[in-house]
Amino acid sequence: MSERQTVIRSLHDLGLAAWFGGSLFGAVGLNGASAAVSDPGDRTHVATAGWARWAPVNAAALAVHSIGGVGLILANRGRVAAQAGTRGNTVLKAGLTLAAMGVTAYSGLQGAKLGKDSHAPAASGVDPSEDTPAEIAAAQRRLKVLQWSIPALTGVLLVMGAQQGEQQKAGEVSKGLLKSTGLAGALLGAAKN
Repeated sequence: MSERQTVIRSLHDLGLAAWFGGSLFGAVGLNGASAAVSDPGDRTHVATAGWARWAPVNAAALAVHSIGGVGLILANRGRVAAQAGTRGNTVLKAGLTLAAMGVTAYSGLQGAKLGKDSHAPAASGVDPSEDTPAEIAAAQRRLKVLQWSIPALTGVLLVMGAQQGEQQKAGEVSKGLLKSTGLAGALLGAAKN
């Protein structure tokens, strides 16, 4: 692999880092801090206002990550097709990326439901109180799970990206190519005889 892929790799990694970091901060910092707002009618409002400000940045992060991911697949298509283990990792990572995008979109829809009645009383941005209207409370309960699903999925994507980086080391490429062509077994068999 003689070509540098700094730009597309940076797009891939920076987009994913922003997506992961923003979702983790939102779950821990923003949603958590909304419980400290003194007026229960402002707790959901504060959380939804913060998420609304983050949404365009998050959308850009997803787009940048996607452009970088597609670019990396295209730039490495020969190795992805030929190196054992690489294709499976790439397919699994693409599937998890789509799942994380779906969860992110669904989370945004649930947040939009909160935004319609953002001054409904609540314990926090994702925790209803006894006085929270039923529709808002249902969206909050879904968001309480979704807020952790996104950083979990994107965290797995970060680990898989690190694994793909390891697969690009010269020794790993050689082993993977030998394994996929069946030469590894033939060489081991010859060495035993």
